[in-house]
Amino acid sequence: MFRVSFKAAVLGLIAAPIWASDLPYAEPEFPTHDPALIELGQLLFYDPVLSGSKTVSCATCHHPKHATGDGVSLGLGDGGVGLGPDRVVDAKNIPEQRIPRNASPLFNLGAREFTVFFHDGRLEEDANRPSGIRTPLGSEMEMGFASALSAQSMFPVLSPDEMAGHYAENDVAQAVRQGLLTGQGGAWNILSERVSAIPEYRARFDMIIGDRGIGFTDISDALAAFLDFEWRGVASPFDLYLRNGTEMEPAAMRGMALFYGKADCTSCHSGRFQTDHDFHAIAMPQIGPGKAARFEDHARDTGRMRVTGDPADAYAFRTPPLRNVVYTAPYGHSGAYATLEGVIRHHLDPVTSLRSYDPSQAVMPGFDADDLRVMGDTAEINAIAAANSLAPQSLSDEEVSDLIAFMGALTDPQSVRGALGIPASVPSGLPIDR
Repeated sequence: MFRVSFKAAVLGLIAAPIWASDLPYAEPEFPTHDPALIELGQLLFYDPVLSGSKTVSCATCHHPKHATGDGVSLGLGDGGVGLGPDRVVDAKNIPEQRIPRNASPLFNLGAREFTVFFHDGRLEEDANRPSGIRTPLGSEMEMGFASALSAQSMFPVLSPDEMAGHYAENDVAQAVRQGLLTGQGGAWNILSERVSAIPEYRARFDMIIGDRGIGFTDISDALAAFLDFEWRGVASPFDLYLRNGTEMEPAAMRGMALFYGKADCTSCHSGRFQTDHDFHAIAMPQIGPGKAARFEDHARDTGRMRVTGDPADAYAFRTPPLRNVVYTAPYGHSGAYATLEGVIRHHLDPVTSLRSYDPSQAVMPGFDADDLRVMGDTAEINAIAAANSLAPQSLSDEEVSDLIAFMGALTDPQSVRGALGIPASVPSGLPIDR
């Protein structure tokens, strides 16, 4: 195993390992923001006012207590009470289903390289579109976003299972059910008017946009500025190694050699944040309700193919970045694995792992649903297996342990804590998830 000093290698005193040329030395690029916009975004992120029934905030599913996720495989949004693994069904407002995909972590999403969002990439930058953004809404999408990160926040507020609510239980849910999203009376407009009617929010927006009407793009731009500022993770032991050759712990150094060498993790997890921003089918077990329209009766999730319509994209999902990954369990688009070791071992032989999947590896809040519907469907399991793009490989237990040690060295403790933290209160006066 290599024991070469980075500094000695770059000085030409000792030959660097061949894989060292694959290390992502380039520094990430981030935008700058008005501090007033960041502080406004912080308040909006934790304020339930942006949900239809005013009970769910962005932080409900992306909480710092759970490393910007919710600590469960598939969460409960509208109709849930509590936070993270302790969240339970509200008996007075029972959810229709679980949120069909795992809540992705939020670290470094403001970096300019992040131009594709959601597990299936259904929102991405596209210079050929009038809005500069490609989304399922096409021409109905609002205009004037500061970034794709801003645009992605427009969608959870429309989801009945996440924030909007179900059927006609509130004005936002009713607008969504009627297909009224943009313009006067649309869901985004209703939420914008809610925010504008709160004096403190109106005053804070006045300092940024003047006295014109508040549009939802203004709200989403504030949220994006906060997300970018709050959870930048660029001071991990790995970053320090890249910048000045400060060696990590021996196990992490061995794990890095594996990650960039024998284990070939960088075939997908490349770049400074360990993602190629592309889509790969790796036979990940499918649990929960699947990704389907309300009129569809299946529970499968075909991933990228739902966006492109191309059968070659079936069961492919976006490569997740790995910063702070030891804190962001469960893993996979459906949160199928509760441990980092579990998901690493899945990568070693995806098809065998799929066919022998033990559902006790998931973390599911109590809810009366058939979460294993797909896993009991032989035809569907065969289809997921057939799409797999990873060849089996063998690593020893010690090598798996070293990989985990390297992934631990991708942790920036300050970014896990967050820069501003949870506000004492929000302008709406609604309770905050803590």
